[in-house]
Amino acid sequence: MVAVRTREFLHEGNRLVYDEYGSGDRPLLLLPGLLLPRHMHRPLAESLAERGNRVITLDLLGHGEADRPRDMWRYSMPLFGQQAVALLDHLELDEAVIGGTSLGANVTLEALVAAPERFRGAIVEMPVLDNALLGCALAFTPLLVALTFGAPLTRMLSRAVRVLPKGLGYFWDIGHDWLGQDPAPSAAVIQGLFFGRTAPPRSERSEIETPALVIGHGRDPVHPFSDSDMLVRELRRGRLVEAGSILEMRLSPERLTEEIARFVDDCWRPSAANAAGRRRRASA
Repeated sequence: MVAVRTREFLHEGNRLVYDEYGSGDRPLLLLPGLLLPRHMHRPLAESLAERGNRVITLDLLGHGEADRPRDMWRYSMPLFGQQAVALLDHLELDEAVIGGTSLGANVTLEALVAAPERFRGAIVEMPVLDNALLGCALAFTPLLVALTFGAPLTRMLSRAVRVLPKGLGYFWDIGHDWLGQDPAPSAAVIQGLFFGRTAPPRSERSEIETPALVIGHGRDPVHPFSDSDMLVRELRRGRLVEAGSILEMRLSPERLTEEIARFVDDCWRPSAANAAGRRRRASA
């Protein structure tokens, strides 16, 4: 079993919460999907920590146990990217590997653009880019309407869910966190994302030189495989892995976990140039 430590820090006056799995000098930061808690990455974090990585999972503002202000202007992809970088500053980490799912994938891209020198590699699962516009509109417009105009009903539902116990299983706990949230901050998160950019534009993505493992899913209109394929073609050092479905990583994660673990190992493997430099210094 891997030791897990839950901690928090302040960023621009707001409390953010994170978990640390394992220890060592190979930090890996994982970011969750839209309105989902950091615990969604718990199985992956445990598996990667058992392989010698120090895995950190973060509740971004408006998610999980982090502060959840009701002002929509506090939520945007670039601001989420800044929070990821701020966590590295808080932990005094010069470098890390970063990764995320869905919203977390887009935040990963924002962090790579904002501070490319801080990241050894990136894991981008289910990015939401140019080809996802219609799917996102169909999926999230009804959710926004329900959270905003149906707030009295959704607030009653969240209160009822919070009475129920947690700890009954991974999927139960994720659903409990998602359904038990106050609808007003959740609506503010979605509104802020609707009125901002969903990801760095193509011109910025094409300048990213960080090695990236992109995981795409077929038959998913919100995260179309065409977006993952397009992103790999844009990135200078991208590699594409196709998941069997959106559920593979959640129900049968062995194959994808192995792909991610090998990629993380490669990210921390010394480059030939660095190794040559060390040999020259040793012989001097």
